Amino acid sequence: MIRSIFLFVVLGLGLFVGTQFSGQQGYVLISIANKTIEMSVTTLVVFVVALLAALFGLEYLIKKLLHASSTTWNWFSVRKMRRARRYTNEGIVKLLEGDWKGAEKKVTRWANHHDMPLLCYLIASEAAQEMGDNSKRERYLELAHQQDNSELAVQLTKARQYNRNGQYESAISVLSELKETYPNNTMVLSLLKTCYVKLGEWKPLLDMLHKLEKAGLVDAQEREELFLDGQCGLMEQLAQAKGSEGLLSHWNSALSKKERQNTRLVLCLSNQLMLRKADSEAFIIIRETLKKNKDDALVAILPELNLPDLHPVTVLLEGIIKKEPENAVAYSALAQLSVRAEKWSDAQAQFEKALSIRADVSDYAYLADVLEKQDMTQAANDVSRRALTLVST
Repeated sequence: MIRSIFLFVVLGLGLFVGTQFSGQQGYVLISIANKTIEMSVTTLVVFVVALLAALFGLEYLIKKLLHASSTTWNWFSVRKMRRARRYTNEGIVKLLEGDWKGAEKKVTRWANHHDMPLLCYLIASEAAQEMGDNSKRERYLELAHQQDNSELAVQLTKARQYNRNGQYESAISVLSELKETYPNNTMVLSLLKTCYVKLGEWKPLLDMLHKLEKAGLVDAQEREELFLDGQCGLMEQLAQAKGSEGLLSHWNSALSKKERQNTRLVLCLSNQLMLRKADSEAFIIIRETLKKNKDDALVAILPELNLPDLHPVTVLLEGIIKKEPENAVAYSALAQLSVRAEKWSDAQAQFEKALSIRADVSDYAYLADVLEKQDMTQAANDVSRRALTLVST
């Protein structure tokens, strides 16, 4: 448009000047080598305008041709991209259907023409993973990694695949690096949680519980379960590494007063102490806990304590029975102490009382042994039959 206006302006000026100097057109001589060109000023002006018009016209034609070529090229490119998208969509469906080979073939066939080849290579790696072809899987992941903005997607895919293969150490190695850059990414946190649980990496799991809850990956109940599992696992590791002294040091310094009253944690601590011949320390902690909290699991392990004097345990159990006359677990525990002391008649009465409150296979077996010790064979056989009936039902 501007060029056309320019030509009309030049032409108009030429006509105006031509009319003003009509009959006085002047003279122009152009000499090039041995050739000379003579013309009037008016002719020169018309020639220049015509030359400019020709140049502008040529430019217009060239642009039109280039635009037509570009349109044709874009049409072929868009056609290829659409086909690549179609193949990728079909490949995703085949992946969901379990046709791993078909999925791989579909998504890689036109990956170079896809507007997001990263997606194609990640799907291909998943297909190779399902086929158990690790070399192909790694090759597709490498191709995916070469794409722009691929770091997070590729590394997460790799971590998930390691996780599914049970390669938890490798998964943690990948996820730990991602956690530095993406500390709040929910997929990173979720995969780390799974790996830590599988490997028994309790300390890092406990450290990230708050973040897991904040990210909505665990609710309050699951967080509590993970906390208890983690603390029990950590106590086992500490006991193996530092013995009962190191375990008790952790118990008194790392856990709050409220946490030390949790009966499940007390049970975990007591079991570890008993494994390391620290039964006296375990009994003190169990006794103090039972004064404030009722827990049958803690009562049940009292007969397993290896103490030089079992009288304090007997007194504790008798006190529980006095407060809870229908506590079958306490009667059973007291009966087991009577067995250790070879007080067969006391043990018989206590086992019978426990069984009158609730049926228990172990107590039936104990009672049968106690009756045998008293040469009450027929009664022992009857009790054994009751135990078998209970097991079969």
